Amino acid sequence: MTRPARPLPARRLRPPMGWNSWDCYGTTVTEQEVLANAEFMREHLLPHGWDTVVVDIQWYEPTARAHGYNPDAPLVLDGHGRQLPAPNRFPSATAGAGFGPLAARVHAMGLRFGLHIMRGIPRRAVEAELPVLGTEFTAADVADTDSVCAWNSDNHGLDHDHPGAQAYYDSQVAQFAAWGVDFVKADDMLFPYHEREIAAYARAIERSGRDIELSLSPGTDMSLARLDHLREHATMWRVCDDLWDRWEDVEAQFARMARWAPSQGPRGWADADMLPLGHIGIRAERGTDRQSALTLPEQVSLLTLWLVSRSPLMMGGDLPTSPPETIELLSNDEALDVLWHSTGNQEVLRERDLVLWTARDTDGHARYAAVFSLADEERRVEVPLGAIGATPRDGVRELWTRTDTAHDGRHLVAVLPAHGAALYRLAEDDRRE
Repeated sequence: MTRPARPLPARRLRPPMGWNSWDCYGTTVTEQEVLANAEFMREHLLPHGWDTVVVDIQWYEPTARAHGYNPDAPLVLDGHGRQLPAPNRFPSATAGAGFGPLAARVHAMGLRFGLHIMRGIPRRAVEAELPVLGTEFTAADVADTDSVCAWNSDNHGLDHDHPGAQAYYDSQVAQFAAWGVDFVKADDMLFPYHEREIAAYARAIERSGRDIELSLSPGTDMSLARLDHLREHATMWRVCDDLWDRWEDVEAQFARMARWAPSQGPRGWADADMLPLGHIGIRAERGTDRQSALTLPEQVSLLTLWLVSRSPLMMGGDLPTSPPETIELLSNDEALDVLWHSTGNQEVLRERDLVLWTARDTDGHARYAAVFSLADEERRVEVPLGAIGATPRDGVRELWTRTDTAHDGRHLVAVLPAHGAALYRLAEDDRRE
């Protein structure tokens, strides 16, 4: 596949794009599976902006299983309470190599390497009173044993009134940097909002000396009142709980992304969550081995909303075993241009089952419009051109189908399937003679 005709903007000017192991492998992903997805990304998706491979939760748990977490999990730790990859799942991590060899292989493909981490310090490190690297303190000294995650029992929080708490995060991130980590998804940070933990983690990244992107999750009940703090400390942040392949999960994102879209930009990205598309549930936390239960029109609607609201894109399905139609959606450069080259993105109308979004192209010439039908059956939608910022002289191109679309100078007509969407480029010099 060739690169898109328009060059990609610098990474900091566009939302992160990549693959994450959670939706397909949950806590159980292996080195071989990570590499298979990385190789597929290099071959099929890297030219289209997809460049980050993320190993999600409990890569340090040798007995990890689908559908939940093991109590008192035998986490693999070093002598300073820092997590190490479970060697039965990541064989290249033996002899203290950690994720260094795997990250090197991913980098050799032209990709970036990321991992997931939980807020706090492992309970096992606290129980064993392991020393915090570079200090006279132990894990027991710096832990806040009253601060616990509601859904995962691996860690205690940290007591940020104690100087050793920052030292622990500094040592953990320094190890990630030594491995070559480019992206950290820090979990249990936002619900409730752990302001001091977020600041401490961002400080540790800065002190590591490596350019590491910080992604925060989960984002239930996220408020715009946190925007300045988020922008100061993170690259991206979730605005919802886990999103799965259910239309009700997708539909709930319309209101959230309408709230956050005007604030999107290089100072930070509101994240509508991973894309539960393609082959998911293989050994996941939710459901069984399956192709995404979202219909193809629902998948188009999901991607259209993520693109027009400029959300980060993290593919959740196993890439090598996902269907061709899914990969075609992910590699449609005409549609992806909206993510890369748009500004002023906003919802402009929501009336009953009709939702309209608009944006401007950064070239100062073209505009974009997204038309969504939330109806449960096929609908003929007639949209006044002025409602989407179009003029009678504009040419209109539908980007998912890559087809020019006629109009009568007053209205744009689309027949949308149940829960369907169309994504348009509008420009006067695109008008067909």
